[in-house]
Parts: sequence; structure tokens; C-alpha cells
Amino acid sequence: MGNRGMEELIPLVNKLQDAFSSIGQSCHLDLPQIAVVGGQSAGKSSVLENFVGRDFLPRGSGIVTRRPLILQLIFSKTEYAEFLHCKSKKFTDFDEVRQEIEAETDRVTGTNKGISPVPINLRVYSPHVLNLTLIDLPGITKVPVGDQPQDIEYQIKEMILQFISRESSLILAVTPANMDLANSDALKMAKEVDPQGLRTIGVITKLDLMDEGTDARDVLENKLLPLRRGYIGVVNRSQKDIDGKKDIRAALAAERKFFLSHPAYRHMADRMGTPHLQKVLNQQLTNHIRETLPSLRSKLQSQLLSLEKEVEEYKNFRPDDPTRKTKALLQMVQQFGVDFEKRIEGSGDQVDTLELSGGARINRIFHERFPFELVKMEFDEKDLRREISYAIKNIHGVRTGLFTPDLAFEAIVKKQVVKLKEPCLKCVDLVIQELINTVRQCTSKLGSYPRLREETERIVTTHIREREGKTKDQILLLIDIELSYINTNHEDFIGFANAQQRNTQTNKKRAVPNQVIRRGWLTINNISIMKGGSKEYWFVLTAESLSWYKDEEEKEKKYMLPLDNLKIRDVEKGFMSNKHVFAIFNTEQRNVYKDLRQIELACDSQEDVDSWKASFLRAGVYPEKDQTENEEGAQENTFSMDPQLERQVETIRNLVDSYVAIINKSIRDLMPKTIMHLMINNTKDFIHSELLAYLYSSADQSSLMEESAEQAQRRDEMLRMYHALKEALSIIGDISTSTVTTPVPPPVDDTWLQPSGTHSPPPQRRAPSIILPPGRPPAVRGPTPGPPLLPIPAGGPSPFTAPPIPSRPGPQNVFSAPPDPFSAPPQIPSRPARVPPGIPPGVPSRRPPAAPTRPTIIRPAEPSLLD
Repeated sequence: MGNRGMEELIPLVNKLQDAFSSIGQSCHLDLPQIAVVGGQSAGKSSVLENFVGRDFLPRGSGIVTRRPLILQLIFSKTEYAEFLHCKSKKFTDFDEVRQEIEAETDRVTGTNKGISPVPINLRVYSPHVLNLTLIDLPGITKVPVGDQPQDIEYQIKEMILQFISRESSLILAVTPANMDLANSDALKMAKEVDPQGLRTIGVITKLDLMDEGTDARDVLENKLLPLRRGYIGVVNRSQKDIDGKKDIRAALAAERKFFLSHPAYRHMADRMGTPHLQKVLNQQLTNHIRETLPSLRSKLQSQLLSLEKEVEEYKNFRPDDPTRKTKALLQMVQQFGVDFEKRIEGSGDQVDTLELSGGARINRIFHERFPFELVKMEFDEKDLRREISYAIKNIHGVRTGLFTPDLAFEAIVKKQVVKLKEPCLKCVDLVIQELINTVRQCTSKLGSYPRLREETERIVTTHIREREGKTKDQILLLIDIELSYINTNHEDFIGFANAQQRNTQTNKKRAVPNQVIRRGWLTINNISIMKGGSKEYWFVLTAESLSWYKDEEEKEKKYMLPLDNLKIRDVEKGFMSNKHVFAIFNTEQRNVYKDLRQIELACDSQEDVDSWKASFLRAGVYPEKDQTENEEGAQENTFSMDPQLERQVETIRNLVDSYVAIINKSIRDLMPKTIMHLMINNTKDFIHSELLAYLYSSADQSSLMEESAEQAQRRDEMLRMYHALKEALSIIGDISTSTVTTPVPPPVDDTWLQPSGTHSPPPQRRAPSIILPPGRPPAVRGPTPGPPLLPIPAGGPSPFTAPPIPSRPGPQNVFSAPPDPFSAPPQIPSRPARVPPGIPPGVPSRRPPAAPTRPTIIRPAEPSLLD
């Protein structure tokens, strides 16, 4: 295989992957994608093939790669490939893979050079690869051919930018050596998305095809047109080699021989070639893994801490120990009782901050829902007046009565009191529902023992249902007691004399004037869009008025609405709205706010609506009644009364109103007390004192305390995960100490890559003697030790041959890493391109004092490596 550089990382990554898979998680290393960008026929596909070590991509002249190929390499014990568009088929012959790529390309783009941005997804499973994503992109082209559109250049560039813009992609900017580097579209596009040059590596291909007498040495030494990460030269197989089925290993050996034997490249042969490019990428991947490890480690440590408390319970766990079962049963029943009491009575610890639960919901039923139901039933004005008139007439019979009959008062009062039964029983049902929900919430902690949970729920729910009957009987008894004797001597009763003088309009009992009843946010829902649309305001409800402000600081008052003659009505939710709405209107058909007959107020939930309605009730604003009767009939009956009968109806109406208010007050006070005593407190006592006995009598202890299969599995998984987390943390520690980070090279002067720049160095890479940038002083050397060399004949070693990398101990001792262009000093100039890299002190120079044929390599004093 040709990817030895990658193989160094495989065991490291696999150890991590194994550790994570044992926890049941994926190791999110998110290794960078490697995208290969370059002109048409620059050798991009060949570079990719060398990574995989297999011959599988379409080859030829002209535009061959016409769709992006996203190549996912996945480590596996067996070697095969599969395409996303035909997942069921596994390819073991890589010639078939090439044919499938060609066929799939033609299927979308046609056979006449068309291109498409729709990628081909190929997965290669192999024991010789890392989990990596490589992307083979179409070559940048200028002139459309065949079926290609006129904007072919723009389309291909957009397609390439889509892949290389990701921060996690490494860009291999491929340029053939027989083309001018200053005109490289690949480097120009890489500069656009990676201005710092941190993830761009220059790759020079086709070094063996340069004109005789020319070389790319200055480029590869990063002197001419420098890049921060430098350049790496590679020699791919020729079309003849590919047609002759030349093996990739043989091609790599030929590449090595080329660099060792070429006079211009032999001094840097160790830093050239596909194996070195793989090492550089390998180091990049290692750096990436090291950067990812701290966040992985902190994530694992937090998981380990969260597990430790539970694992402590399970370390010495014996499922079949009878003493453990007895202890667990007692603890769980006791805990259930404590939880139930806390939910009902309220508690400072483990408070639910998301919604009301338990006792808070029951409190809302007692003091908001139940009073509202009473008021809704109480004020049915027209029906009540009609019933009073019928009662008076029926009591007088054939005679015409002179006085107001008290029997009519008693009959109407009893009828009104009987109506209380329905809201009272409804209140009990609501409380029972909340109690049962609370029991279910509390038994969720018994989930480890399904039989115990089931029995506990059944026993407590049955007890609540038994108490339901007794509570309802007691409440009906309270109402029967009220019916049994009408106490007209009650201190709050207005009496007959006051009733005659009393006006119905003054019947509303207000709270203390200016007392604030409620504050909160509400949305006025029915303001037209022309006037600003729906808007949220801060509302303040007092006993006298409803005001709204811009915000809760209550400085900027928008409006104040007196509560006189106001009533509430329900409004249906809008089709597209998720808010719950109610409306306030004036009973005298006046505008309530500006030109609005009613204002619609919206809340986020129905509970908020109920709560606001209850607050309005306290302020004396009552709900509108549904008029089920025929209004005309009602008017007929009303207006047919003679004045005497009308006065009698008014008197009894006031008496009934006063007495029913007394009963309502009494019932509102007694209902919560009765329910609390007979149902809630009784259930708490039952759980504390009798539940355990019922559990023992319902089933034997061993069956009650049988662990669920899920719980046993969870315990095993937890212990396994705990040990796997510890192992993963130790592996991460090993990796952190065993992998080496290569520092980022310093920036270089890459202004030659600016799109608007016209001052790039001369593009020739011909005989280097012709390159003489302006303004450079004559070849002056500092006093460098070592004798000058004699002129070297053609074909001999270059006069600029640097010592081999191994003889430079500095970088290797510092970084403990294989030599590569990211750490080798000669490749990274610390100044703009005009200043060549230096040689560490102590290494003798083998260059002549002056080099008339190469004036580009001037060496002034070189402090760069000592900085």
C-alpha cells in the first residue's frame, strides 16, 4: 500500500474509537476533509489514489472528473467499496469501481464533457486507511467544450468553494510544474477561503515533465512565491504507466529515485514525494486530534462524575439478597410518602420550575376554578327574574296579592342552593384527578421494581376513590343542611326593609378602593395592523380600574379603563394563533378603548386565562351569560308585569341575591376544608400508616421486589460504561503524551496571491539564473565558516545543496517529530520572499563567496532562526 504515512495514525485513532464504542458513543474526532483543488489534468486524482493505495479513479486527458467525488475512507478488517447510489452492492474489484464512477458520471452529465455539482459518494473500507474524507473535484477550466455551459469557469469555482470553505478542510492546491505558478487558480482560490494560509499546502506535480535545463527548485524551497505551509513536489504515474498497469508501489519507488538522482532536488529528496506529503497530512491529523482531545476529556470526566454516585450503590449489589429487598421496600415506601407530602404541602427542595404540580394545582382549583364556576351559575339575571315572577303569581293563585310573599323568597333561594351541587361535585372530581396524577408522579421513582410500582399505584388510587364517595356525600350533606333552614336573621342578610330600597346597580361588592388585585403581561389582540397590530402591555388590575403600561416599570401609562359596567366574555382562539383569548366589553354598548367595542386580551395558556378571570371576579367584573332563552319571550314576560309585581320581584331579587351571597361565601370556605380533611389529609395518613401493610398482604416480598429487566440491563450498562469511561480517559492521557504537535509555521509574504496584485514575481521557472528581482544588492555573504567550493560541472550536485535534514539536530530535538516542511527551518522564511531561509549556527556553509549565476540567493545577516 502507498499510504504508510497514514498508517501511523490508524492504531491511535482505533484505540480511541474502540474505547468510545464500548461506551456506546461515537468518537467525535471529526477529522478534516482533504480537498484536492487544481486545474484540469493537474494530477489531482493521482494524488488521491496514492493516499488510498489503490488504482480506482477514471484517468485520461481533458476533463475527466466531471462530478465531485466524496470519498469516505473507513477503517475495516476487510477491503471493499460501496456507492451511496447502489448501497446493496459491494465492490471488491477496484477496476469495477472505476467503471461505476464513469457510468454514474455519464448518467447525470452525459457523455459529451458536461459537468454537474451533484456529488458521487463512494465509501472505501480497508484495513490500511484512516477514517477520513477525501474530495476529488473537477479541474478549473476556462473555455467550455462539448456540452459544457458558457459559465463553466464560474460553475466549477462555485462547486469547489462549496467544499473548501469549511474550516475543517485541508486544501491541497495542486499545480503542475510545467505551468506558471503565479497564474495558479488553485492557490488563488485557496487564498480566498484561507487568507492566513493555515490549511493550504502547495503540491507541485509533473516535475519530471519540465523542459530540460529548467527546474522548480526555488518554488519547492519556498523562496519564489512562498506559502506559509510551503510546497511538496510529487511525481505521479504517466498515462503510459497507468495503461501499462504500473503498480503504485513501483511508482513510489520510481518517484523516490527521481528525487534522489535529480541534481536540483536531491538535497531535499527527504522532503519531497508522496510519502512525505502523507506524513505532512498525518501530522496535521495528529494536531487536529490533539486539539480535539481536551473537549473530549472534559466531556468524559463530567460523564464519569455523574455516574460515580449511582455506581457506588451498585458496586456491592446482590439482587437476590432478602435483607436488601426488605430494606429497599421499606425505604421506597417511606420515600414515596415523603414525596407525596412534599408535592401536596410544598417544599423548598426539588422545586418544579417549569409548571404547577400537586398542591399548587389543587390550590388553583380551590381559589380560582371553583369560585369562577359559582359565579357563572349565580348571575343568570333574566331567568332569575322570570322565575321570581312565576313564583309570586303561583303562590297568590287566583287572588291578587297585596304583599310580597316570603314563600317566594324561600322557594327561589332553595332552587339557587340546589344549583350549587354541580360545581361542588365538579371541584371534587378535579381535585381527585390531581391527586391521582401526583401519585403517578411519585411512583415514577419506583420504576426499578414494576410490580411494586403497580401495586402501590393500585392501592393508593383505590383508597382515593373510596374517599371520593365519602367526600361527595359530605358535600351534598352540607348543601342539604343549607336547604333545611333559611336563616333570615343572619348578620350579613340585608332584610326586607333594605331590600325595597336597594338598587341592583349598587349590588356589586367592590374590594377596597385602589387595592391592586393583579399585575401581569397581556396582549391586546384586536388592534388593526394599520394601528400597530397586536401588542403586549403590562396590565395592572385594581378594585376600581384596569390600566396598562408600556412595561413593568409602570412609568408610561397607555390607558386607564374604569371597571363600571364591564363584563367578560370568552373568545375563540384564532386559526393561526396559539394564544388563549378572552374579551372585556361594556354592557351599555359603549366603546371600551378608542373605537373598539371590546378589547380582546390574550394569554399564553388557558390556566392564565382562568387566573385572570378569577382576578376580574374579585374586582367585580363578571362573565357574560349565555342567553339560551328566546329574548323576545323574555321581554314579553318582563314588560307584561304590572308595577306592583315588578316592585315585588325587585325586592325578592335583592333578598335572594343577599342570601345566596352568604351561602356562596360559606360554601367557598367549607369546600376546601372538607376536601382537605376527608380526602387529602386522609390519603397522606393512609400512605404513612397503612400502605406497607396493604403491600405485604397483596403479594409476597420477593415478587414485589423483582427487578425489571430494563433495570438489570441499566445497572450492567452503567457499570460497563463506568469502566469504559475510565479506560477511555487513560487512553486519551496516553495519546496526549505520545503524540507530538508541530507548531504552526510563521506567516510569509504571500501578497503575490492577492487577486488585485500585479506585482507578482516573474513567472518563469526556467533556468534560475535569469531570475533577478529588482533592488536586490550584489551577492554579499557574511563571514560564514568553511572553505568555498569549486565550480560544479553540469549534472553534478547543485551549488546550493543544503546538508541533509538528519544532520540538523535543532528541529528534531525540539519537536521529536519526523522532518517535514512544517518544522524544517530551511523551508520557512521568516521574512518576505526576498530573504532566503537561514542555516542554524554551527553548520558549515558549502556555498562559494559569490554566485554570479544565481544572484537570487543573497545571504545578509540571518537572525530568523535565533528569534
